[in-house]
Amino acid sequence: MTADPFVVIGGDAAGLSAASKCKREAPDRDVVVFEKGRWVSYAHCGTPYFVKGEVEQLTDLLSLSPTEVDDRGIDLRREHEVVDIDTDGRTVSVRAPDGDRVEQPYGDLLVATGAHALTAPVGGSDLPGAFSLHGLDDAAAIRAALEPPGEATPESLGGGDYLDPAVIDRYAAWEPPETVAIVGGGSVGVEMSEAFTARGLDIHLFQRSGHVLDPFGEAVAERVETELRERGVALHMETEVERLAGDDRVERLECAGGTALDVDLALVGVGVRPNVGLVADTPVELGESGAVAVDDCGRTAVDGVYAAGDCAEARHTVTGEFDWVPLGLTANRAGRAVGQTVAGDPKPTGDIAGTAVVKAFDQECGRVGIVDHERARQAGFDPVTETITTASRSGYYPGAAEIVVSLTADRESGRLLGGTIVGTDRAAVRIDTVATALEGDMTVDEVENLDLAYAPPFSPVWDPVLTAAKVLNGSLEETAGN
Repeated sequence: MTADPFVVIGGDAAGLSAASKCKREAPDRDVVVFEKGRWVSYAHCGTPYFVKGEVEQLTDLLSLSPTEVDDRGIDLRREHEVVDIDTDGRTVSVRAPDGDRVEQPYGDLLVATGAHALTAPVGGSDLPGAFSLHGLDDAAAIRAALEPPGEATPESLGGGDYLDPAVIDRYAAWEPPETVAIVGGGSVGVEMSEAFTARGLDIHLFQRSGHVLDPFGEAVAERVETELRERGVALHMETEVERLAGDDRVERLECAGGTALDVDLALVGVGVRPNVGLVADTPVELGESGAVAVDDCGRTAVDGVYAAGDCAEARHTVTGEFDWVPLGLTANRAGRAVGQTVAGDPKPTGDIAGTAVVKAFDQECGRVGIVDHERARQAGFDPVTETITTASRSGYYPGAAEIVVSLTADRESGRLLGGTIVGTDRAAVRIDTVATALEGDMTVDEVENLDLAYAPPFSPVWDPVLTAAKVLNGSLEETAGN
């Protein structure tokens, strides 16, 4: 091994993207990846659809197998947990599967430790039958609990020796649940409502605020809430869950104010936080968000140490400030850029806009940029929002459906700040037009004049995004006239 190996902590999106790119650009450089678990390079966003049954095998969610990683010339070491970083000596201390600790020197180091699911606000989250959904092990355990007794095995789930058989056996022995509580109305809670409904369960969703999908805004939330109720999901809004209770497993959910519900299974999806504990005793600095502070190329304040993915910040395209928005593309893109930089050709990791989409049964939801007025004001903008409802295609063409678009702009400059979209007919993908406009620092007037494609099967003459821009531009012009 060379004296300056590129060492990566974390074997998922950012970590393996960086390792692969570095090895491709600098084939003579030794690249070592430490992953504390068994799974590498998997599609976390596909886990609700595995629980639902639309994805049959866990291995269908793998982007790269360990064998494929090895074939790229990367030294992948699974079940090896990095427990300490010595930035002065440029070494990491690693706990091997047998418990022994080994020291690994590095020339460059990437911290790609991801994020973890929050459960702390809800007591009893460690009880059997109380799940989070943050990885393939979680997804396998939930699905094992939903299957008829004795049917689920590590092999039938597509996990093989990746899964802990004791965990799968325990949940596979349970009678399938009848009543399920979902704590949290974010993307995971909404997607898992669909997954549990497909299993014929009685679902209760608890949300502390007044709406589900808070980052998507009120127009999207109202449509989604209507959809959830129509699908039989009981919504408990403005309800804070204090604890999950039971003797040997989850049996009851208890809320502030004394409300309680008997449940057979619970899913806690109240958010995630960056995994930054590994750098706590190092000179690596954290940003205001609590994630690792980096520059535009993913470098930390320590020479030779980089961070990327769900543990690191990135520059927001609207505010120009560094922010933390953990999303899949962000991690893959940042990791790839770090790999190229380490190989000797510096490349920016790219700005983020918080572009996100989520499916809520038939409702497709998208959001990007800054749509919350309080946050916009904190960033120095004077926000104006307009919301329109129009058709997804020419009204006379079969398949046309309502689509709701909200756009937000700065009153003084007319600059577009963000937007949301919801509808049942190819609605979510239209958010990419808004995201592109944000990357180009476009004004609402410029967006209104975009030459977007038109044909009756695809769009009205005025695409819904253009219609929303036209209405918002009218409000801005009226304000300027006053």
